Amino acid sequence: MSRAAKGFPPVIDAKIETLILGSFPGVASLVKAQYYGHPQNHFWRLVGAVIEEPLAEMDYEARKRTLLKHRIGLWDIIDTCAREGSLDSNIRDARHNDFGQVTRVAKKLRRVCFNGKTAGKREPKFAELGFETVVLPSSSPAYTMRFEEKLKQWRKIAAPASALRGGVATELASRLTPHASRSAC
Repeated sequence: MSRAAKGFPPVIDAKIETLILGSFPGVASLVKAQYYGHPQNHFWRLVGAVIEEPLAEMDYEARKRTLLKHRIGLWDIIDTCAREGSLDSNIRDARHNDFGQVTRVAKKLRRVCFNGKTAGKREPKFAELGFETVVLPSSSPAYTMRFEEKLKQWRKIAAPASALRGGVATELASRLTPHASRSAC
């Protein structure tokens, strides 16, 4: 049995309008202490293509600054869990993040995007709270959809801000706090 691992803090500021939620960092990401640190993960290429920035060529700090410049935040659904390897199917004893941390800071948050099916399991909760939600194909190299097909779906993260609903983040901070939830995802 693997021991519990802890995820990373959110990449957010007061200006974000879109939040991308993954499940939990893989082994390569945990070792590097970087979101999407595995060199074969498509995340930075996908988002870079959507926002027309060379994210994959930047160092990690520049990547995070560029996301924020484009009003995009980044975090994971799971705060801590036990897992052998990097597959989401191996996640055990998951404790979910307190999303009130995000909504207390990011009052303009309107859209929540989920990177893959594991993160997407939480989509109904966010939709119920009034956020525009999008479940995207996983950026993981384990998900074998062609890059071009993934990119078609990932372009949804950049829909015009005028198409988004207003004011939901301000009233939701307390409603997004988990109740010490545990699950096997």
